[in-house]
Amino acid sequence: MTWKTLDDVDMTGKTVLVRVDINVPVEDGRVTDTTRIERIAPTVADVLKRGGRPVLLAHFGRPKGKIVPEMSLAQIVPALQDKLAAPVRFATDCVGPEAAAAVAALAGGEVLLLENTRFHEGEEGNFPGFAAELAGLGDIYVNDAFSAAHRAHASTEGIARLLPSVAGRLMEAELSALDAALGAPKRPVVAIVGGAKVSTKLELLGNLVRRVDTLVIGGGMANTFLAAQGVNVGKSLAEHEMTKTALDILKRSEEAACTILLPSDVVVAREFKAGAASQTVAADACPADAMILDAGPRTVERIKAAFDEAETLIWNGPLGAFEIEPFDAATNAAATHAAALTREGALISVAGGGDTVAALNKAGAAGDFSYISTAGGAFLEWMEGKSLPGVAALKASAV
Repeated sequence: MTWKTLDDVDMTGKTVLVRVDINVPVEDGRVTDTTRIERIAPTVADVLKRGGRPVLLAHFGRPKGKIVPEMSLAQIVPALQDKLAAPVRFATDCVGPEAAAAVAALAGGEVLLLENTRFHEGEEGNFPGFAAELAGLGDIYVNDAFSAAHRAHASTEGIARLLPSVAGRLMEAELSALDAALGAPKRPVVAIVGGAKVSTKLELLGNLVRRVDTLVIGGGMANTFLAAQGVNVGKSLAEHEMTKTALDILKRSEEAACTILLPSDVVVAREFKAGAASQTVAADACPADAMILDAGPRTVERIKAAFDEAETLIWNGPLGAFEIEPFDAATNAAATHAAALTREGALISVAGGGDTVAALNKAGAAGDFSYISTAGGAFLEWMEGKSLPGVAALKASAV
């Protein structure tokens, strides 16, 4: 571990600037999903317990450097207060006299939420002056927003260069889980990459064939790989213009001794709707007027066998059109098996990405995975092997 944590700093009497991700869904001024708020609660509680005065930095929506009342963080305060179990004050700006006065007035045991950092163009522009204004409000910086760590913004990267900086509990858990999955994993490592398009995950596939032992390709992406091998995929979603790229990835996997697992049987239908008549056929026997919508049972057994032999699983993307029954069967079966192995202590399982989390929740398996990342873009960039500016700044901080 090359980053510092809350355990490495004395917070007694200090103002602690905590970057959090509370970009939560809101309807009619009310938070409809408090998951992200719940996940930052341990860090805020820890800062309070250690005698620190937590001041929260956060963004909401994409106001693009302008004040947009509908994107004010004021509407998040009731949910924050409920989940943090502490009085939450609110400042109508994140810099300037109002922010400074709110910080100065903050009493012990209270939490202060500053207004949306993205109301200032200096945030996304990572302007040094804006980062310095933020840093001037506190003594210590805590980054607990891995989901924003792939952005080189003032509140995620610039400020970390100016203050003693450490990872919050959520960031610490995320980085530890990801390091266990790809940094220094227990082998063999299996990765599942699903989703619609090869073109959106080129860098991801290129990185994984060099890092994992078995790569399972599912969803619409698998159709492109099958088509590249000369298989007629009927009316299936497939990027026929990407077949040369798919063949190149297959070649690179051979050179790296990475086994690529493609569907050997598939579930096809002539309509994409719930309860549509479907049948299971060999992967190379899709009718010309049908489309592949899920992996078949033989393929699922091969995936489960790969899990049985593995020590580590990384999952990004569903195996089929999981939103609609019966095309969720492969994803559900694979997820349930991975969850069981994880419960038994036989597998380290890390998953991330919006569709992935939704699919694992739908399968009832998410709670048993070793770690579920809600980070989206940051998780994907980490899987691609990219350096994340927010994490790099934490590692560079001399606490």
